[in-house]
Amino acid sequence: MKVKDCMSNNVCCVNPNNKVYEVAKIMCDKHIGCVPVCDDNNCVVGIVTDRDIILRSIACDKDVKQTPVSEIMTCNNICTCGGNDEIYEAQNKMAQNQIRRIPVVENNQVVGILTMGDLAHFDSELGRQEVCTTIENICNCKNNPQNAE
Repeated sequence: MKVKDCMSNNVCCVNPNNKVYEVAKIMCDKHIGCVPVCDDNNCVVGIVTDRDIILRSIACDKDVKQTPVSEIMTCNNICTCGGNDEIYEAQNKMAQNQIRRIPVVENNQVVGILTMGDLAHFDSELGRQEVCTTIENICNCKNNPQNAE
């Protein structure tokens, strides 16, 4: 199965100059936990998650209405995948990098996003055990001492 067969197509992207408050509002309104940050050519330059907003702005007492998202986004080693990539390749990237969401890029343009929820939705086609293993690896469940029996 290809990534394009599982991914979410309706991706909301923001600009690095958008304020943290604006991005948080978009995430709230769209019920999403992550937004790719793209330049004027729609190329991914970063990614921001709900966790980034909490830990890198609110917890640091930044003014969310004045702080640009570029100050809190992850911009190093952004993992992406292609729509024509095999789903197992994207799952491996997600597991190895412990990321819950991965932007799908074609010709340097964001065309979708693949999430753990997308994988779970297609678990019967992808193989339930494979999806569970991917999610365990993303969440680091196997290596967490709290989960040891």
